[in-house]
Amino acid sequence: MSRALINKYNIAGPRYTSYPTVPYWNQGTFSLEKWQNSLITSFKESNKNKGISLYIHLPFCESLCTFCGCNKRITKQHSVESPYIKAVLKEWQLYLQLFKEKPIIKEMHLGGGTPTFFSAENLEYLIKGILKGAALADNYEFSFEGHPNNTTREHLQILNDLGFRRVSFGVQDYNETVQKAIHRVQPFENVKRVTKWAREIGYTSVAHDIIFGLPFQELEHVKATILKTKELLPDRLAFYSYAHVPWVRGNGQRGFSDENLPTAELKRSQYELGKELLAEVGYHEIGMDHFALKTDALYKSMETGDLHRNFMGYTASKTQAMIGLGVSSISDSWYGFSQNVKGIEQYYQLLEKNVIPVYRGHILNNEDLIIRMHILNLMCGFKTEWHKDEHNFNELPEILIRLKEMEVDGLLNINSRSIEVTKKGQPFVRNICMAFDLLLQRKQPDTQLFSMTV
Repeated sequence: MSRALINKYNIAGPRYTSYPTVPYWNQGTFSLEKWQNSLITSFKESNKNKGISLYIHLPFCESLCTFCGCNKRITKQHSVESPYIKAVLKEWQLYLQLFKEKPIIKEMHLGGGTPTFFSAENLEYLIKGILKGAALADNYEFSFEGHPNNTTREHLQILNDLGFRRVSFGVQDYNETVQKAIHRVQPFENVKRVTKWAREIGYTSVAHDIIFGLPFQELEHVKATILKTKELLPDRLAFYSYAHVPWVRGNGQRGFSDENLPTAELKRSQYELGKELLAEVGYHEIGMDHFALKTDALYKSMETGDLHRNFMGYTASKTQAMIGLGVSSISDSWYGFSQNVKGIEQYYQLLEKNVIPVYRGHILNNEDLIIRMHILNLMCGFKTEWHKDEHNFNELPEILIRLKEMEVDGLLNINSRSIEVTKKGQPFVRNICMAFDLLLQRKQPDTQLFSMTV
């Protein structure tokens, strides 16, 4: 990739885990009642088809990782576990009352924070409480995020007994200097141990998360991390760019300055080197910043055209309705988005009043739904088309004019009824999606909202 292209297209832009993106949600037309009605409609459609997805946010961590952009509460007091789990189960009961029929769960993911902050027994209590009021789809998939330093064999065994077959371990980087800078020191031996346990117990997909563009991270650090990763051969990898947004994430990301971060050119070199090393042992690039072996469901979903992207990133299958439980969780009915309150105390207070703890959201109009479809197509399959009238919209000619310069740069091909991103253009897919983002084009932000695209 040329330096000129990096300099030209390395601008602030969304990662497009949703459209509209959160800063462009229309609060003026949103209400809890509208959100609940959109979810009820989507739930009925989902239950007839493939079922729903659940995301459960477990926010507690014992220490602050300064690279992290997640909503978390730092504490060493494990007495917080039980009240929080009871609150999540209360929230789930409010949704069950809303649906009036037993939901079919196709996907469930535990994220954080640090899900393995919670004891294995408390996680068991949580999952059994969730499943008590639900049925399971035939091909359900349960997954969770584990910290290599505190995930025990008991965690892995109990969750596996409950149906979990996929686990993701946060690695980030194995270099000690980088680990100290991001306050996430974990030896390779810890990752090796939990990966081995997971496979012995019967997990069919073990994932590692690796980040490039971290403070003080050199090309050789990424190379060493990838070489160690190849020793363990996880089934899939998230190999993604560090998002430096201290104006959003607060004190954690203010622990180092922009001067401590790799340049855009070095970041891209880190990614390209990692990609090359991963390809040598059979990893295939999936969408943006993800890799999988041919035996993993993520690769198979790409081959069959079932790859989907939502607030949890790329998933191997799509459900129309995704319900987020816990503080800051985001839900998606396809027709609307909602986000829970971010403060734990406020979360508890609303649940005590039997109120679903949503504080903001967006109801999609017809234009939103069309643009969302095109952006999802680009993010998951690097192409989109408008052969059908319902896929067309008034601003399309203007967007194609906007994309013309990218075509000249070799990033995509524009056809009469479709566009397709080239191999050269895939690293710039976020930029291409931005051309379709009508809300962003109509009102450019006054301040920086997003991380850099390259």
